Amino acid sequence: MGNYVNTGNAGFAAAIRDTYVDKTELIAFINGTLGTKRKLTCVSRPRRFGKSYAAQMLCAYYDKSCDSSGLFANLKIAKDSSYQKHLNRHHVIYLDITWFISIADHIRNTVSNLQARVTEELRELYPDVKQARTLPETLAVINEATGNQFIIIIDEWDALFREAKNDHTLHEQYIQLLRGLFKSSGQTDKIVEAAYLTGILPIKKYGTQSAMTDFNEYTMLAPEPLEKFTGFTEQEVRELCENSKLSFSAVREWYDGYILGNHTHIYSPKSVIDALARNRIGNYWTQSETYESLKIYIDLNEDGLKEAIVQMLGGAHIRIDTGTFQNDMTTMKRKDDVLTLLIHLGYLAYDTDAKRVFIPNEEVRQEFIRAVTMGRHQKIARLIRNSDILLEQTLSMNEEAVAAAIKEVHSAGTAPVFYNNEQALRSTIRFAYISCMDEFMKVEELASGIGYADVVFIPKKGSSMPILLIELKWNKTEDGAIRQIKEKNYPQGFLDYGGDVLLVGISYDTKNKKHSCKIEKWDNTPYN
Repeated sequence: MGNYVNTGNAGFAAAIRDTYVDKTELIAFINGTLGTKRKLTCVSRPRRFGKSYAAQMLCAYYDKSCDSSGLFANLKIAKDSSYQKHLNRHHVIYLDITWFISIADHIRNTVSNLQARVTEELRELYPDVKQARTLPETLAVINEATGNQFIIIIDEWDALFREAKNDHTLHEQYIQLLRGLFKSSGQTDKIVEAAYLTGILPIKKYGTQSAMTDFNEYTMLAPEPLEKFTGFTEQEVRELCENSKLSFSAVREWYDGYILGNHTHIYSPKSVIDALARNRIGNYWTQSETYESLKIYIDLNEDGLKEAIVQMLGGAHIRIDTGTFQNDMTTMKRKDDVLTLLIHLGYLAYDTDAKRVFIPNEEVRQEFIRAVTMGRHQKIARLIRNSDILLEQTLSMNEEAVAAAIKEVHSAGTAPVFYNNEQALRSTIRFAYISCMDEFMKVEELASGIGYADVVFIPKKGSSMPILLIELKWNKTEDGAIRQIKEKNYPQGFLDYGGDVLLVGISYDTKNKKHSCKIEKWDNTPYN
């Protein structure tokens, strides 16, 4: 076993000793690509979403220098017809690009250091094979002499593009290496039996000279058919929660929200595992990297970005065009480029069918709030801080103060062209009551009585807060909103609730730009 060639199964053995979710069916997919024109696979997903676990699993399965039968015997892959055919039958080269960056005396020397170390190890393993200058040439010479092919697994393949964003000389060196491995006419098919690359960003296109055009790519925007290997599925999380003190509903509220192909709900493995290990819901995935990384991008002065952030913090789904994104972290020409990058980084989720982007869950929402509060959008930060006051004003039934606060949020968070828009008012309400998310569960269009209540904030278990039942009116009166609540008997669904129910009517007049509010306690008597 070596450091880079046939590295063994120690990494995967350690993984399955811990809380392990069986993702070995991915092996069957890769088995089906071996030796074919589909053999080059690149999977991009956010950090802490299991990229390295998948790479180590593949190493353990294919590496012919070890015996991994005991590790896989009780896992799903063992039932697949291809299991025995490829188990520990292949030569594997494993390259962790973040490792090579960390051991280089300077990041600019990463590529040359990588080639030197791997070729040196190959020469030790094949002492009778003549020396060659580069890693691709060395593999070609080995193949010519022995007939051996290699499965090449590269973890965090795009780390150099992320860590040295502006070093174009280094980028070109790296592209040349990748081109030699995967774009060499005639040689790639001889030396590479399969390749599996993991990264965060999709493959950046470098004109007609791209080193990666032959790869089959699976991203956060288009993961099919590998979507269930991107993170934990809802069923997998349910099963994990069965032996935990945490309820599945609590875990779902905090960590659900990434909805990939075929409406597959995906959870961050880092968040779920840490929450179950600690028996406490908390920010685990976002704490693995400072909020500064998010703040950098949401502070960009792109037209419409501020308004989009405000509306998403309020729960809105924003339509975007992901096609202009250049698959890097520096070329941000418009709002949609920033939002698309945040999808790939895991800070936003994407509805492929509706082409809309949104904040996926409570864990990420709190990270957005932290980043905005500490960023340069001070007006938005003030509105977030004032949300606590707005909640107090609502509970104290201060109608004028509530109307004034709603007006401020509406003005700050909505572009003028969309200001006179009913959806904008709904987004305003979501954002204005953002503090409610700490103690309430927000439900929109809640079926109750003989209709649907616009927005309902239901106190979480153990809270002494009243239910807030909010009805919105556009060019109608706040009294009419209260009348509708009562006539359609929206509070009927809360008859068993032991606390108060506040009826909140909010209206907006597009002619005089006036917001109005009416608040009553529900007393279950007919409205006259």
